[in-house]
Amino acid sequence: MNTLTRIKENILTEGLTLRPAQWSDLEPVAKLILDVLTADDDAISAVTPQELEREWRSEGFTLEKDAWVVTTDDGRVVGFEEFIHRHAHAYFNGDGYVHPEFRGLGIGTVLLQEVEERARMEMQLAEPDVRVYIRNGTSAADKSAGAIHEIEGYEPVRYHWTMEANLTEAPKVIPFPNGIELRPFIKGTQDYLVFQAEDEAFRDHWGHVPGHFENWKLRKLERAEFDSALWHIAWDGDQIAGFSQTRYRNGIGWIGTLGVRRPWRQRGLGESLLLHSFNEFHKRGMLRIGLGVDASNPTGATRLYQKVGMQVAVEDVIYEKELRPGRELEAQD
Repeated sequence: MNTLTRIKENILTEGLTLRPAQWSDLEPVAKLILDVLTADDDAISAVTPQELEREWRSEGFTLEKDAWVVTTDDGRVVGFEEFIHRHAHAYFNGDGYVHPEFRGLGIGTVLLQEVEERARMEMQLAEPDVRVYIRNGTSAADKSAGAIHEIEGYEPVRYHWTMEANLTEAPKVIPFPNGIELRPFIKGTQDYLVFQAEDEAFRDHWGHVPGHFENWKLRKLERAEFDSALWHIAWDGDQIAGFSQTRYRNGIGWIGTLGVRRPWRQRGLGESLLLHSFNEFHKRGMLRIGLGVDASNPTGATRLYQKVGMQVAVEDVIYEKELRPGRELEAQD
């Protein structure tokens, strides 16, 4: 029987060590994430070391206090978790990974408890009457991760889908609504206008919080592989009506963000943008296309994606733990 070592009221199998993450962990953590998601048949969602670095450099994130790794005696990173402060010191996300060969050794429990401890420190800065909670996502196929969450007091509250389409021919083209035209995205000139349009378009989506422009730019526009030709912006005069921000991701065409602002909804603009994006990928020889979506999306996005032939490839479960009941935060807070 393995000797158990108690660390901060958690139990890790002997030979495993929990510590704060360091910059030298960047590539090992990216490799761990790839290994975990590959085992979950979701390798498309893996991040590159460069993408992970941008996350770690985001304003408001401090690596030494907001991320942890679990290592073996020989220094191998086999567990990782990060804490993300989403809004108002009251809404937090965790994002954790345990290598498939090291499950059942207490790693997931240790990491979840670290996130909660960090959240309870941060929530001291929240308004005293607001509800405080943590949300974590995990593969629906990973029953052990689900069980760990539930033991730690989390409940499943939502589902998220990765959907894919495999093009066998050029998709049909649907004309844009009258008065709507596509114009090239001009990086450095239209950045803030697109950011504002995106923030407004997603304001009624579950879990939305006010966007942070500098972090948005870091995540989207400062990729070495960023290609403005893959951003399709629909204009109505001098107003952005909708957008499809696409890119290549882990070997497929990826619809990163597709949105239509409220005044232009119910006119077919979303479908026109989606099919236009499909066609642009098809022209480039990319026939496999994916995107991520809230399975309960209030704008009918899942119906649109199914209509154009996309199917669910991966399902994730979003778990939530309430740390304090209270007033629900509004997006404008």
